[in-house]
Amino acid sequence: MKLAIINGPNLNLLGSREPSVYGTENFEDFFAQMRLNFSAELSYFQSNVEGELINKLQQLNCDGIVINAGGYTHTSVAIRDCISAISIPVVEVHISNIHAREAFRNESLLAPVCVGSIVGLGLTGYELALSFLLKK
Repeated sequence: MKLAIINGPNLNLLGSREPSVYGTENFEDFFAQMRLNFSAELSYFQSNVEGELINKLQQLNCDGIVINAGGYTHTSVAIRDCISAISIPVVEVHISNIHAREAFRNESLLAPVCVGSIVGLGLTGYELALSFLLKK
């Protein structure tokens, strides 16, 4: 089984960006550990550019996608439309609880076109999303 993780803007700064919100572990180290722990073939892509995220989503040939679109979650109709157009199941993940933060972060434009959303559980949310996709 092939699963992909897509991270959006500023998630390349994990480990140093607002550690009280996002923790102190960088994503590359976390991803390397997940590759050891999951039987699936995992791939990872991160971009700060909306169009690059859309291009990647359209190009993927896999069985499931975990996406943390970062700030684009609340603003990108284009990423929403892309997820809606592809036939691959997508699980939305957020490290922080977007519902407990600033009001503008409370709404996800992506959630209605994803098979599920996991928020506020830190990096564990990625593991839970992958586990779900493996069982689906």
